[in-house]
Amino acid sequence: MDIKEKIIEKGKFAKIAARNLGNCRTDIKNKALINMAEALLKNTDIILEANEKDMEAGRAKGLSKAMLDRLMLNQKRILDMAEGVRQIASLEDPIGEVTKMWKRPNGIQIGEIRVPLGVIAIIYEARPNVTVDAAALCIKAGNAVMLRGGSEALNSNKALADVISKAAIEAGLPENSIQYIDIVDREAVNIMLKLNDYIDVLIPRGGAGLIKNVVQNATVPVIETGVGNCHVYVDADADLKMAEEIIINAKTQRPAVCNAMETLLIHKDCYKELLKSLAPRLKELGVEIRGCERTIAVIPEALKALEEDFYKEFLDLILAVKVVDSLDEALEHIYKYGTKHSEAIITNNYFNSQRFLKEVDAAAVYVNASTRFTDGFEFGFGGEIGISTQKLHARGPMGLKQLTTNKYIIYGEGQIRK
Repeated sequence: MDIKEKIIEKGKFAKIAARNLGNCRTDIKNKALINMAEALLKNTDIILEANEKDMEAGRAKGLSKAMLDRLMLNQKRILDMAEGVRQIASLEDPIGEVTKMWKRPNGIQIGEIRVPLGVIAIIYEARPNVTVDAAALCIKAGNAVMLRGGSEALNSNKALADVISKAAIEAGLPENSIQYIDIVDREAVNIMLKLNDYIDVLIPRGGAGLIKNVVQNATVPVIETGVGNCHVYVDADADLKMAEEIIINAKTQRPAVCNAMETLLIHKDCYKELLKSLAPRLKELGVEIRGCERTIAVIPEALKALEEDFYKEFLDLILAVKVVDSLDEALEHIYKYGTKHSEAIITNNYFNSQRFLKEVDAAAVYVNASTRFTDGFEFGFGGEIGISTQKLHARGPMGLKQLTTNKYIIYGEGQIRK
């Protein structure tokens, strides 16, 4: 059986599973999720052994520290994954929710209810936790899921998918509700992009190259998740101590994720004071600064920022810094270089904050808070399948409700249209 035949076969299985899963009772789905969480903890040693193989290969391949951090699993991260699955089990089931009901003059009653999307395919890179997060959210929302992770995390993903899939089936979920595509050949992705007969929605999670490839080449409907070239703008009226703490958090707390800050914009009236205080802390934390001329005048060891640096999602301990003359200039910079993911302003000026909120076109816009909060769990969604940066169907953290669509149900008493 060649690659295409294997993918099509998995698609057929997923379609059958989705039909049954969409009608599964909430208690069965919740039982499956609890089983999955328990199985993760029981099989921690097996999962960590598989992950160590990926880590060894990653180190040999020369992956950056930030990328290795994304790839790494440990007992705490597995514990966190299991807790995340339990939390999803505790959330209200969106399927079958009647969101509207109204009566027409002719007497027919029309209702709008939430239903599953069907088969969701997730194509992602070196983050094994996505395997569990995506599967759990899809299951709770009544969707079958086809997972295809990056080759860097192959062993980890296979181990995780095998553990949670078996646990879900044992709890009464349809077979093939969770499938992992363990074909490393990139042809597997190209086939999935055009599997319209079996995949209802495709969601890419990863770097700009992956997302661009999927968006440009897929015939399957795509929900574009975000490259995160996120900005923090420090206004002239900012509390500089607050700004410093937010900047440190947004850049260094976990630099290899899409909601980490990549570019710092500072108003000309406060940049000297802020950078003098901030630079030593960033240096101690290993952050490389690529700045404009005014930035370098304050931080001589900073590298000169190139035009391309302001477009980059570094996903690493690298920060682009630019001093701007006004809020207008900051807004123009974000408009030009931003990816519509997460943007923040630090200010005590109410009018500037409201203008920033109104004019910045992004999925999440912050006033006086770190961009690191753009996350399904932090938003109270119980987890996320990704951060959508597009405007159709879903935008921002995609929780359970964003993994559903609607269906109209109509009650009549023999009415016919005249």
